[in-house]
Amino acid sequence: MKRTSLFAVVLAVIAAAGCTVQDATPPSSGTAPTTKTPGGGNSEPASTGAAVAVEGEIKIDGSSTVFPVSQAMAEEFQKIHPKTQVVVGESGTGGGFKKFSAGEIDINDASRPITEAEAKACEEKGIKYVGFKVCIDGLSVLVNPQNEFAKVLTTDQLKQIWQPNSTVKTWKDVNPEWPAEPIKLYGPGTASGTFDYFTEVINGKAKQSRTDYLPSEDDNVLVKGIAGDKYALGYFGFAYYSENKDSLKLISIAKGSDPAAAVTPSIETIRSGEYSPLSRPLYVYVTAPALKRPVVQEFMRYYLNAGQKLVSEVGYIELDKPTLEEQVKLLEDTIAGLK
Repeated sequence: MKRTSLFAVVLAVIAAAGCTVQDATPPSSGTAPTTKTPGGGNSEPASTGAAVAVEGEIKIDGSSTVFPVSQAMAEEFQKIHPKTQVVVGESGTGGGFKKFSAGEIDINDASRPITEAEAKACEEKGIKYVGFKVCIDGLSVLVNPQNEFAKVLTTDQLKQIWQPNSTVKTWKDVNPEWPAEPIKLYGPGTASGTFDYFTEVINGKAKQSRTDYLPSEDDNVLVKGIAGDKYALGYFGFAYYSENKDSLKLISIAKGSDPAAAVTPSIETIRSGEYSPLSRPLYVYVTAPALKRPVVQEFMRYYLNAGQKLVSEVGYIELDKPTLEEQVKLLEDTIAGLK
């Protein structure tokens, strides 16, 4: 399909910005306790300059992992701009990209880069877009607090548990010193970017996983499930652990087969990259037509400037200064190129 001149401008802007943000290029390769929407913490916001008065509606959908960030951004942005309405859904990264490529939403939250197939779907519908990194997450593996034996898992053991056609049924199957109690598994649904990322990193191929687990695109459902089952095991974004610490227990993860190399996810280990391989950037993708609207421009400026203080408040890790500056430049250059 012949690309429009607008798309050429957007791509030229991205190339000039020199960012690592994904565009059309594919990536290489939860009666339980009440859950809370992630929140808490503090940080210094970046400088934004004077706010521009805007009005209008913005439609956002996609990743349940990124949802707390975009929801917090939307709430604060609407306080500053009372004539705006920012609607945020959470149908999963893949589910969001289906709406995105159909032109039904302005912004898609994504816990992984856009795939080649999703990029092609956008191209076929004439949907031009730009992707922005917005924060860092440490995908976390959790058990019930009553679980006193499981403290560390290796990535080899995680693969043994989660790979397609896994024969693991009990905790004893993972470690002979652990009880012969059935493992009740909880995880993101197949439309989730977290599902894609976890399966690729742990099982070696995205979307390849055992199917006999309780899936949900809503991380709060997974929190409730693990909190209500003594022998449960599951995984989701660090922010949902941060705000439900009394109901969940973190597992330290060791890359490979040596438990002695285990690292516990924390703000510090995720930021430093020590928590590997389950640390990852989180994204928002914005359509080019949406970015031509002042309300979307100001929302994204808020997201990447003053709103960045909200990233740590919901339990994720802010981008380092150089990366954030790259994203701000990408935004401003793109806006300029679309005029």
